[in-house]
Amino acid sequence: MPRPRSSGPTDGELEILQLLWELGPSMVRDVHEVLAERRGAGYTTVLKMLQIMMAKGLVVRDDSRRPHIYTAAQPKENVQGGLVGDLIARAFGGSAANLVMRALADQSTNKEDLSTIRAMLDRLEAEES
Repeated sequence: MPRPRSSGPTDGELEILQLLWELGPSMVRDVHEVLAERRGAGYTTVLKMLQIMMAKGLVVRDDSRRPHIYTAAQPKENVQGGLVGDLIARAFGGSAANLVMRALADQSTNKEDLSTIRAMLDRLEAEES
């Protein structure tokens, strides 16, 4: 039985979204220049990926200008939230705590990260009170 298509971005699409969040609205040429340097992607490949992403609702295209300008359809935080939510549901039985514990156990965490995590936990606890 074929695997159902994920509604989230593929790895390649996520790389393009990261670029669009970093660069802001961009022409195909702008995205291509970075991807060609990183992994030798061809111009037509980048164009096709952006067209597919537009059909999936991941990017929007400004057709009022030439060349066309592509922009991420959602803010970075929304896409990351969806990906994390999907990961929690599929791999951690819906438990955010299990995800966090696994992430902290498997990664080296510096003092700055731990301080940020503590501050977030304190804020979340204060909001519940």
